[in-house]
Amino acid sequence: MIVLNGLNLTLEQMKRILYNNEPISIDPASMEKVRQSREAVERIVAVQKTVYGINTGFGKFSDVRIREEDVDNLQLHLIRSHACALGDPFPEKVSKAMVVLRLNALLKGFSGVRPCIVNRLCDLANNDLIPVIPSQGSLGASGDLAPLSHLALVLIGEGEVHDEGKIRPTKQVYQEQGYLPLDLKAKEGLALINGTQAMTAMGVVNYIEAERLIDQCDWIGAMTLEALEGIIDAFHPAIHEARGYPEQIEVAKRIRHLTQGSRLITHQGEKRVQDAYSLRCIPQVHGASRQSLGYVKEKLEIEMNAATDNPLILENGQTIVSGGNFHGQPIALAMDFLKISAAEMANISERRIERLVNPQLNDLPGFLSPDPGLQSGAMIMQYAAASLVSENKTLAHPASVDSIPSSANQEDHVSMGTTAARHCYQIIRNAQKVAAIELICAMQALEYRGISLASGSARELFSKGRTVVPSITEDRVFSKDIEALDEWLISGRFDWSVQTSSVAN
Repeated sequence: MIVLNGLNLTLEQMKRILYNNEPISIDPASMEKVRQSREAVERIVAVQKTVYGINTGFGKFSDVRIREEDVDNLQLHLIRSHACALGDPFPEKVSKAMVVLRLNALLKGFSGVRPCIVNRLCDLANNDLIPVIPSQGSLGASGDLAPLSHLALVLIGEGEVHDEGKIRPTKQVYQEQGYLPLDLKAKEGLALINGTQAMTAMGVVNYIEAERLIDQCDWIGAMTLEALEGIIDAFHPAIHEARGYPEQIEVAKRIRHLTQGSRLITHQGEKRVQDAYSLRCIPQVHGASRQSLGYVKEKLEIEMNAATDNPLILENGQTIVSGGNFHGQPIALAMDFLKISAAEMANISERRIERLVNPQLNDLPGFLSPDPGLQSGAMIMQYAAASLVSENKTLAHPASVDSIPSSANQEDHVSMGTTAARHCYQIIRNAQKVAAIELICAMQALEYRGISLASGSARELFSKGRTVVPSITEDRVFSKDIEALDEWLISGRFDWSVQTSSVAN
């Protein structure tokens, strides 16, 4: 059980919630902060003090005063009018992350919602009643208004939810499970949608999957190194210590561990003096991508525990201030950085694929074909990888450098952070497929070399990989193999960790 308090939620805890379905609960002290914050809102309504979003319109309508009898109705209109996100739904894990992160933000006690709101969010997450949230339509300031409005619809019994693999109307599911729709009160609608939880939720999933991808690329790259009889001298610890990047040093150590005991690995001068960069520079490239993970993790864990709605109720309800914490620029920049890092993992992987299949670059059968000429073997797999890598290059263009004014120029600079996060997810998924293609080719090349000559790590990965994709003895529909291995790579059915503590320096 993970206890949320709005202060110290971590990526590791989010991984357990999203991937292991660990339940969540609410810290009682944080719930007391929620109650105090709500009392401040109710005092404002009672004395008819003018405060943005409580008794005024929104955006350019902030100067329009709302009558006391319409304050609650204002929140309902807000949710319905802002629920105009478009496109395919976010992945279910991302939508669940949105629910958890919105709940965690409200528990900071700066938002002015009633306890019933946070309790309902907790119930949705624990019972896997996950809102169906279209993925397009957010500018990333004022927060993720459109997608979070679709989340808020579920609280009032509208919209749709994922229910045991099906998309169903919330109203029907509520009736079956005994939930009553909530009536939103003053400020609650705004508190639910004025935040960065869509881009941050997508960022959380991106981080978890990018971290796994980079681990896998170390394993797969090491197998390719063996299959191409690569030179281990380039991974000598002193080379990497001379430069000094911890991540580069760690990747070199991982490769030395993964290739330990291999009779295919060579030394400089035995077969060639130097390898191509895609082999020789694995520590430098993979290590640089690992560096980005550290930056992204820091920004995500701050944002996961941030108050990002507006206005905020501060100093025990004595101060209410309109600010701009909903602006997604920190996450927009982090996601653009992660996009580039993940794209580079695919770029270098595709170059290793080329070295595995191109008969001008190795001494293996052309395109790893069982009958070169009559059968094409892995020829078009490299085409597919090249296509994915090229697509990634367009997706990697930074979204955060763009801005389009909205709300009659009141909101005149926006982050496009959710676009960055969505594109990042696509890049990671494309890179995962490129990694799957490299693994198929590396396994086939190792088979030609003699799997008995490979390292223990390569034999272990080969053995598990061959349960998913059999040897290429004849041309077949390889897209099925790529998709099957891609699914296996993201399934968690293989331990990609490396115990480098035993590796000699």
